[in-house]
Amino acid sequence: MNESLDAWFASEILVHEQALSYFLRRCWPHRDELHDLRQEVYVRVYEAAGKALPTNPKAFLFATARHLMADRVRRSRVVSIEAVGDFESLNVLIEEVTPERWSSGRQILKRLAEAFDRLPERCREVVWLRRVEELPQKEVAMRLGISEKTVEKHVAKGVRLLAEHFYGGGAPVADARQERAQAENGSEHGQQQTD
Repeated sequence: MNESLDAWFASEILVHEQALSYFLRRCWPHRDELHDLRQEVYVRVYEAAGKALPTNPKAFLFATARHLMADRVRRSRVVSIEAVGDFESLNVLIEEVTPERWSSGRQILKRLAEAFDRLPERCREVVWLRRVEELPQKEVAMRLGISEKTVEKHVAKGVRLLAEHFYGGGAPVADARQERAQAENGSEHGQQQTD
């Protein structure tokens, strides 16, 4: 063990233990993991300092904690192939993607993109932020300057319109401008026929 590194660690890193614990409690939702998380932060900092001492130890400590939490979140979103095990022993059929299935998937994706582009502008924005970027409802409301209730209504409307496009006979989704134009054209055609 390097005694000078140990002394540096005690004087520059461990003195921030209380602040680090508070930071982790505030940022990490899993209370039962806080002790292990803090210890892993210390291990990473100690190993990095063994290679080169950081110029700002406190900032380095908290940056390490942020990166570790981000790594854990990323890992939790990835399903390990080892968790699934051997597919053959599970008698699971693994289908290859045929050209027909690939083409069909591309067509469905194209239809979805077209339907999505036809949503009313604000509705499209809200659906994109909530369903594609997976932002919390509260953040979407703050970002767009609307209420959370309005976010809910836009998401419900967007999902309904997209579902109607796919399952309601394939009629294209029309935004408000298109609906008005169709109504005006319809009334003009009605007038022309009566003239």
